[in-house]
Amino acid sequence: MEALRKAGRQSTPVAPGMEEKVMVAIEMPISAASVAVKPRRMFLGAPFDLKSQSTVLAMLRDSAPVASFRYIVTPNVDYVVRLKSDEVLQQCVRDAWLSVCDSRPICALARLLSFKLPLVTGSDLTQALFRQVIGKGDRICMIAPNHDVVARLRASYPDVDFRALVPPMGVLDDTQAMQDCVDFVVQAQARFVFLAIGSPQSDILAHRLLRHPHARGIGLCVGASLEFLVGTKRRAPRWMRSLGLEWLHRMLSDPRRLWRRYCYGVVPLLALFSREIAQRAHHAR
Repeated sequence: MEALRKAGRQSTPVAPGMEEKVMVAIEMPISAASVAVKPRRMFLGAPFDLKSQSTVLAMLRDSAPVASFRYIVTPNVDYVVRLKSDEVLQQCVRDAWLSVCDSRPICALARLLSFKLPLVTGSDLTQALFRQVIGKGDRICMIAPNHDVVARLRASYPDVDFRALVPPMGVLDDTQAMQDCVDFVVQAQARFVFLAIGSPQSDILAHRLLRHPHARGIGLCVGASLEFLVGTKRRAPRWMRSLGLEWLHRMLSDPRRLWRRYCYGVVPLLALFSREIAQRAHHAR
C-alpha cells in the first residue's frame, strides 16, 4: 500500500482542461518494453475514454482470453470528488486500461459545456457482458461482496466456470487479505475478473494485479453491479435512471450508509464544475 502511495506522489500530474488530450502510458506487466498509448479527455479533473458501451463491449469480446491483466474503472460522482485529493486513486485511474463515466449527472454537466461524454455504467456493462459475451465454459473470477451473490450467480449461470473469493471486511487495511485476493486472481487465470468490493479497494487491488507478472484477464471495478445483476440489491426504475436520479434511489434504499456520501458530494462536485468552466474560459482566451 505504501509503495503505491509513493508511486502516486511521484507521478506526473495530469494537465487540466476538458478539451486537452492526455497521452496515458499503461504499464504492461509481462512485456516491460511494451507500452500502450491512448488519448483521453479530462473532465472535472478525471480522465475519461470517450467510448460508448457498445464499443467497450466489443473491445471486451475481442480481447484475447490469455492476455496480460488490465482493468476498467467506472468513475461516478463520489469517485470524481475523491479523486481530487486521493493520490492513490489518481494513480489507479491513470493506469487503467479504460476509464468510462458511470454517472448521468456528470454526463449532464458535460452536455452543459457542449461536451459529449458517453455514459457506460458498470451495472449496464456487467449485465451486457453476461448476456452477450460470457458463454459456456468461460472462467470468471470474482472478488465478491458476499457469499449470497456468488451462490446466485452460480445458480443463474450454471455453465460458467466461476472462481470466487469473499474477502473479510476491512480488506484494504488487511495486508494478508489483500495479498490473498491477488494470489487468488493470479491462480484463477480467468477471462474476466469482477472486482466488486467497492472503491477504492477494488481499484487498488486492480492496480496491484496490473503489476503482477502472472496476472491474466480483464478486471472490472464495478461496485454493486453483481448485486444488481442477481437481485440482492434493486436498481432504480428505468424512468429514474433516464432522469439521472439513480443516486436518489440508491440513497433512499440505503440511507444510513449513503446519505452522507451523496449529500456531502454535491458541493465539491459543483466546485469542480465551476473550476472546469474557469479553465475552459482561460484556454479559450
